Amino acid sequence: MTDHTGDDGVFIRSLSTRGHLGGLTSTVHGVIDILDAAGYEHIILETVGTGQSEIDIRDIADTRVVLCMPGMGDDIQAIKAGIFEIADILVVNKADLAGADRTVQHLTSMLALRAADHDRAAVVKTTATVAEGVDELLAAIDHHETTVRTDRAERLRNRTRRLLASRAADLLRESLLRTGGSGLDLLCTALEHSERTLDDCARAALDLKRP
Repeated sequence: MTDHTGDDGVFIRSLSTRGHLGGLTSTVHGVIDILDAAGYEHIILETVGTGQSEIDIRDIADTRVVLCMPGMGDDIQAIKAGIFEIADILVVNKADLAGADRTVQHLTSMLALRAADHDRAAVVKTTATVAEGVDELLAAIDHHETTVRTDRAERLRNRTRRLLASRAADLLRESLLRTGGSGLDLLCTALEHSERTLDDCARAALDLKRP
């Protein structure tokens, strides 16, 4: 990124997550809209703290690239149910280090366990310091973008549904914690004493916010 700090065609901005647990700031959608309106054709989002549950990037990006390093080993198995499950492209960077080929084998084996309705992700080796494999990575991104173009409208609608549902859940949680009062406390007591199930209490909590 340092090489492009003075490039008028590139805008780089670091954004704090401000405690949001999805791996991205909760305002990222607005930032993307601004960049889109400004005419930027390619927008790259780098997530933070991603793992099994921090996968908000799934609902935003057209192409999801997961960056790995040699020697991950059992770590891959530990988090395969999260970010790896939504990856379109897996990149093994620092491919000049020992263990790179073994990591590629781990990733390839893991992909065979993905759900049947998921496309097979590409696995690419790179060494960023010398730009080795970068052209292959760009080609993989272009290829994926081409394959998803035909169903872009459906993907956009599904993404918007998840976005609205996620935001509605955030607003409901904030409202319940702020104004739930005695009604919410009664549900908490029932749950703590095993008098009602979690799902039952959650549905009752929704009724607290209905007019």
